[in-house]
Amino acid sequence: MASRVRLGINIDHVATLRNARGGVHPDPVRAAKLALTAGADNITAHLREDRRHIRDEDIRRLIAELDCPLNFEMAATDEMRAIALKTKPHAACIVPERREERTTEGGLDVVAHFEALAPVVGDLVDAGIHVSLFIAAEGRQIEAASRLGAPAIEIHTGAWCDALAEGHSDEAETEWRCIREGAQFAHGLGLEVHAGHGLNYATAETICAVPEIVELNIGHYLVGEAVFEGLGETVARMRKAMDKGRQALPARVAETADTVQ
Repeated sequence: MASRVRLGINIDHVATLRNARGGVHPDPVRAAKLALTAGADNITAHLREDRRHIRDEDIRRLIAELDCPLNFEMAATDEMRAIALKTKPHAACIVPERREERTTEGGLDVVAHFEALAPVVGDLVDAGIHVSLFIAAEGRQIEAASRLGAPAIEIHTGAWCDALAEGHSDEAETEWRCIREGAQFAHGLGLEVHAGHGLNYATAETICAVPEIVELNIGHYLVGEAVFEGLGETVARMRKAMDKGRQALPARVAETADTVQ
């Protein structure tokens, strides 16, 4: 297990701001470079079917200009598979995608879509791309991901974060237990465990105490906070929170984490 949790910064919403007005500002590639300088380990970018934020040219530039791993978030479509195989990002995280959603709303149903996912995962893995599946921390989904041959999963943390934000302590405790047990189960199957969605400084610090988790991918919260503090400062502050959580691992992993503010 990694002693330091990797921090991936999702730059989608920098591109959202650019596209709201058109033109080239703010530049998501510039944001990626700033995030790396401030302590990020890799960059995540989701190329959607409708290109609502990240564009094809952004992916080309990210690969050409960054000296770090790119995590290419994608739906399991023929178009996205072809783009991934052509551009060869370091990693690809397969996520569910619906045109009408504002952001990815839930985990991928690997059980229901196993047959459709199998050739996509197989092609990406054969091309040397590190594949993860964005799923809920449910045993049957984790087991199905393992059978697909994906080397990693990314646990959807949105339900836990939402329950904490809304003050639903019992629900938060249940979700936290699922995350911890799911991470343990996945690690036992030989899967690398990542996590993301809805995380802030406090929840990122808490989840870094789960020893099986080796990577967090965070975007919207940090881009929002950057309006007030600057992107470099928010990334550096997140890196500090994550390191603090990892250092406190033995004590924090035993908690229910239902008191995070």
